[in-house]
Amino acid sequence: MPVMNTHAQDNPPAQTPERIEVTQERTLALDYLLAVPAAHDPEGEPVPVILFLHGAGERGEDLDRVKAWGPARMVEAGHDFGAIVVTPQCPADTWWTDHVQTLELLLDHIESAYNVDADRIYVTGLSMGGYGTFALVARNPGRYAAAVPICGGGSFIDARRLSRLPIWAFHGDADNVIPVDESRRMIRYANASGGEHARLTEYVGVGHNSWSNAYGDEAMWAWLFAQRRGE
Repeated sequence: MPVMNTHAQDNPPAQTPERIEVTQERTLALDYLLAVPAAHDPEGEPVPVILFLHGAGERGEDLDRVKAWGPARMVEAGHDFGAIVVTPQCPADTWWTDHVQTLELLLDHIESAYNVDADRIYVTGLSMGGYGTFALVARNPGRYAAAVPICGGGSFIDARRLSRLPIWAFHGDADNVIPVDESRRMIRYANASGGEHARLTEYVGVGHNSWSNAYGDEAMWAWLFAQRRGE
């Protein structure tokens, strides 16, 4: 089971700028950073995928912005997750919820281009990316192994679609940007059909930046990498 290496690697995976374009009635494009681990072997053991959705402050056309927080920041610092880390950038003046189909096609592309363990595709995001995480996995929950939405939220309909997907959400109870009730409501609705597959950790006295606590939590990463689709 891959685990996060908490020390810089001698040869950490490089994050390379990439781009996907989707043409339907119009062309949609997302630039993204891609980090392929040293463990990736096209003929060897398939590796998991982490799709990371940044917050509203990192939107735009400068991929360096998405390295500010979360898995992209950790890869830049030399961490090797033993997983392919995909960090798209949301265009300015749009939201991740506008790009759900393009994100799915991006994952299709990653699965076709690399030796991916299709049973271990994980989605995580913070703030706007927390909303995007809920929206993306709700569109096709059977595709994903687990989700970690941080200080996010979503719709009642999306939450009810997540009746079986393992979810570990995080939120600061002093968040004055996105109230903690947003996460509470999503987890409550996701569990409404029975079971305790979705849970929420609340950080007492923590404001909007609950992602530093969440992404720094070794227990979260161990839990995430232990999840497999359909188990």
